[in-house]
Amino acid sequence: MTTIVNRPLETQVRIEAKVAFLRQTGAFSDSPKQVKVVETHMSWVFLTDNYAYKLKKPVRSDFVDFRSIDARRRDCEEEVLLNRRLAADIYLGTVPLKLATDGQLVLGGEGLTVDWLVKMQRLPDERMLDNLIKRGAVPEGAIRSLVEKLVAHYRASASTKFAPHAYRRRLAENAKANARELMAPRYALPPDRIAGVLAAQLALLNREPELFERRAREGRIIEGHGDLRPEHVCLMTVPVIIDCLEFNRDFRILDAADELAFLAMECERQGGQAVSDTIFEAYRNVSGDDPPERLVDFYKSYRACLRGKLAALHLRDPLPSDTRKWSKLTDDYLNIAESHIDRLR
Repeated sequence: MTTIVNRPLETQVRIEAKVAFLRQTGAFSDSPKQVKVVETHMSWVFLTDNYAYKLKKPVRSDFVDFRSIDARRRDCEEEVLLNRRLAADIYLGTVPLKLATDGQLVLGGEGLTVDWLVKMQRLPDERMLDNLIKRGAVPEGAIRSLVEKLVAHYRASASTKFAPHAYRRRLAENAKANARELMAPRYALPPDRIAGVLAAQLALLNREPELFERRAREGRIIEGHGDLRPEHVCLMTVPVIIDCLEFNRDFRILDAADELAFLAMECERQGGQAVSDTIFEAYRNVSGDDPPERLVDFYKSYRACLRGKLAALHLRDPLPSDTRKWSKLTDDYLNIAESHIDRLR
């Protein structure tokens, strides 16, 4: 290990060394047969036979600063606490990554703490919603159970006080921010496409302010999950929802219909149009809330632009893992955003 002068020892272990160690089956006390590794924008996830371990990247952005070990520890603790709301038995706690006296890394045990991980029970891959959609094997009753669990969670979440005009203004500002990033020259995306989607979104916000402001007045703005995608849903006997957006509470403050539109839009992208339809049919029946179709289409377009922006941001990485993958995904999201804007028109 290279010695770095004037830096605490715990900061001298590079992220590459931590990832290389955690890729090994010998790093884990349950002696798994293999370790599957998944990289996301902000973390590495190591899947053993029975568990999942998440290591935060030491990144900094406009909304997070994970450069210090303490910041990553706090975020791990917050992730466990928040996710136990919808996945009580899955989130087992946090585990320290240590540097032992012999200079070797060890998960738990004795030594100097050099990082922290979230430890979870591993969920069955075959019951994850994204995989069920791919196989065309989503039980309709399971979607209703999922929606019932979410509605109960929304009802338990105190309504967030949001001035109606402020809520509509927030949507407009976020829509502009999505478009601004997507139109950055580095991505070489057609600016006319992005400008057209943004113009249609802003036109609806300005033409029908009551459509949005009523949501705030009716107390529909709650603290939700914040990142409700099919890959975060496991359709077991009692549905389990994992991986909520833990690092910024403001991102979890949203219209319940917006959150479900996000999930429905992602199901559509993965080929689950029928699942998307069932989500809102069940939501209207269970909740008594009946969001207009044009509001749902707006939210789907709005969320598709946000996801497109996040996909494009991967292209800014110093060494993008798969440039073609992220470029295609960005384009896919733009297509979805345009399709729902066409329905608004």
